[in-house]
Amino acid sequence: MTTVLICLGGGLGAVVRYLVDGAFRARLSFWATAAINISGSFVLGLLAGLVAGGGLGGTALAVLGTGVCGGYTTFSTATVETLILLRDKQYRDGAVYGLMTLGASVVAVWGGYALGAL
Repeated sequence: MTTVLICLGGGLGAVVRYLVDGAFRARLSFWATAAINISGSFVLGLLAGLVAGGGLGGTALAVLGTGVCGGYTTFSTATVETLILLRDKQYRDGAVYGLMTLGASVVAVWGGYALGAL
């Protein structure tokens, strides 16, 4: 049953990602993907912190974290977007985008974890 719930959560996360990306892509370009990954990292950290603090069970983390957050975030798209910037000789923008997306996502997951573990 957990596997089915993870699949459903992944589908839900992917739909939400599609809607968020569609709402912000025209204004934010590649940064829409960064915002999705950073916000998803924060939520995943929050969930992991809740598990560590005893406020959430492992099955809920699997469904919400692996399923919903996994379907919502899209690091593969972020890497392709970084590659496109580099391919188009926008080296500074590509480096800033790639490093900022990764760095901000790590900070976001840490912040979410700290908050969830309280």
